[in-house]
Amino acid sequence: MKHIGIVACSAEGAALCYRTICIEGEKFIGTKYAHPEVTMHTFPFHEYMAYIEAGDWQRVADLMLASAEKLAAAGAEFAICPDNTIHQAFDLMVDKSPIPWLHIAEEIAAEAKRKGYQRLGILGTRYLMESPVYPEKLEARGITWAIPEPADRERINAIIFDELVYGRFLPESRAYFQQVIESLKREGCDAVVLGCTEIPLLIAEEDSPLPTLDSTRILARAALRRAV
Repeated sequence: MKHIGIVACSAEGAALCYRTICIEGEKFIGTKYAHPEVTMHTFPFHEYMAYIEAGDWQRVADLMLASAEKLAAAGAEFAICPDNTIHQAFDLMVDKSPIPWLHIAEEIAAEAKRKGYQRLGILGTRYLMESPVYPEKLEARGITWAIPEPADRERINAIIFDELVYGRFLPESRAYFQQVIESLKREGCDAVVLGCTEIPLLIAEEDSPLPTLDSTRILARAALRRAV
């Protein structure tokens, strides 16, 4: 089995990704409690946020690349990043990486295509929703997309950064996300991307008016397939 490297950013999403790999590994391997070797590295979250807020994606890429180098030195054979937002810097660093990467939006697009979805709502940080990260990967597979209205994007962004990254999952925030997903359903979306890796901790499949594409767990399972 290949050694998985996790380039972490915010704690809650990275922890969910790591936990999914470790708990679900036995389904892919066929042995109880089995999972591939995993190494995770993260720089302080405030370093990422300082560069994100400044729009300095090259510095974000530099952090991602430095993490990949540390993981490679620890023996990791490929990398994943359970953070959608910083994938805006993906193309700035991937060719320099000592190990190959899986791209979170590419894995989501592949899963959406496999399930026959035609139009996806995209939820995540404001930076992610207004970026080309998902549109590029979805359009390459013939899938259309939609994002919430500007006011909703701002409130979703605030919930993510003021609550979810701190492990706070409030009923009123869950209800708000459900309203936004319902509006995306009215716009013709047939599924919704939970494109911040903490959102699946707030919104489960049974909570959502639309089928969900859980970016954290889909990436973790893609890593398991790659490792096995």
